Amino acid sequence: MSGESQGQEQEPAIEVEGLTKLYHRLLAVDHISFVTYRGEAFGFLGPNGAGKSTVVKILTGLVQPTEGTVRILGRPLGDREVRRRIGYLPELPTFHRWLTAAEFLSFHGSLYGLRGSLLRARMEEVLALVGLAGRERQRLGTFSKGMLQRIGLAQALLNRPELLIIDELSTGLDPVGQHDLRSLLLDLKRAGTSIFINSHQLPDVEALCDRVAIINLGRILKVGAPEELFDEPLLVELRAEPLSEALLQRLAQLALAVERDQYDPGRVLLRLQREEQAAEVAEAVHACGARLYRLAPHRRSLEQVFLRTIELSRSLQ
Repeated sequence: MSGESQGQEQEPAIEVEGLTKLYHRLLAVDHISFVTYRGEAFGFLGPNGAGKSTVVKILTGLVQPTEGTVRILGRPLGDREVRRRIGYLPELPTFHRWLTAAEFLSFHGSLYGLRGSLLRARMEEVLALVGLAGRERQRLGTFSKGMLQRIGLAQALLNRPELLIIDELSTGLDPVGQHDLRSLLLDLKRAGTSIFINSHQLPDVEALCDRVAIINLGRILKVGAPEELFDEPLLVELRAEPLSEALLQRLAQLALAVERDQYDPGRVLLRLQREEQAAEVAEAVHACGARLYRLAPHRRSLEQVFLRTIELSRSLQ
């Protein structure tokens, strides 16, 4: 849940204020501000060229901002000690192909200061977590794209990070791999890990993330929980008999619009402001002595919100 939805003060994981990045004359990020909270999964969404990867590179210290302030886990951007508490999975992992999985993880573990039996235990643990147990001696050059994604996630989890930054989710994974990764990230979130995801995989983001930000042309257009971002009424199909005038009048009081099916006298489409009003519709049907056969909201997806938000921003350019 987000800090707003919980209605209580939460400790920030990432704080961004007035962040700007200018590449010569190209304005990649345009004075954006947002906050993510400890223990939440935050999705960062946008089309190609929107500025998403630039923001990720700034968060991970790979690129310096032109303006603005960033705090990670309560410390200024670039704080050396904070870097030990972050895990990072790049979009296109290109690791040393001649290393075995064990050698690769051993190298990255040493960067976090892990040694000896502790490092070996963590390597065994993360390989099992990502589904690569038994592959310790296999060279990365023989790994498939999906396996490289898994070993990349393994190295990002070696230090038991407080904040996990993922630049593109489930690249190269088959459906089983995508499901496994989503389940793993949900488990990490439940355990208190803060997660920041830059991704095009909108169904995965919708299933995983407590809140999302939609960015285009370097500017954030919307921020909030996926279910809170819809800016149009909810369409609900109702089937009840009989549809008396009294019931239709009551429905007209509840709904923004009532559209009766001319071919099916027992079916109407309702446009509701809030999903909770569906319960009031059911109560109205029973109060008017009708029998309720169907009350089905037409599912709205994060993809619909994303596409409409981007289309609107383009039309306003």
